[in-house]
Amino acid sequence: MGCRATTHTDLQIRAHQKGIKVEVIHNASILNAVGACGLQLYRYGEAVSIVFFTDTWRPDSFYDRILTNKQHGLHTLCLLDIKVKEPSLESLARGKKVYEPARFMTVNTAIEQLLEIESSRRLGAFNADSLAIGVARIGAPSQQIVAGSMEELLKVDFGEPLHSLIIAGDMHVIESEFLEQFRVTSANR
Repeated sequence: MGCRATTHTDLQIRAHQKGIKVEVIHNASILNAVGACGLQLYRYGEAVSIVFFTDTWRPDSFYDRILTNKQHGLHTLCLLDIKVKEPSLESLARGKKVYEPARFMTVNTAIEQLLEIESSRRLGAFNADSLAIGVARIGAPSQQIVAGSMEELLKVDFGEPLHSLIIAGDMHVIESEFLEQFRVTSANR
């Protein structure tokens, strides 16, 4: 059973309340699999990609899309940076490709960077109290879904990659009810 629409999520909530085990089988895309958190897929705006900051490059071009999504009450799926087989700048300067170790952005790093951007842009796309959902390894037996304020999620250990982040828009009552099972607790920090 997937969580693609309010009806699907409502059925899963009722099954959970009655102690009926429900297994969700996802497609191979985060764009579908993210439905596991209970936010309805048709209530998402444009997805954005968040890349690692460097000492000299702090991109924020995606900020306006997050702001537009918020203004329309839509959720934003943030796809987090993956650096695999990236040559180092030093090796490129020497004309010899030496690859950096693989790096995968965490939910925590994404939130730190987002809050830094908001502190400079100050247009109210989100803040430390904004509801967000961190997801890790969606579709795997070890998947992790945690919902809370951005500030709360900064303290959560999401473990191994791959991670994604959702900034919640306006919440439907079914979404809110479903999301309660994933709220930050001392057990999932």
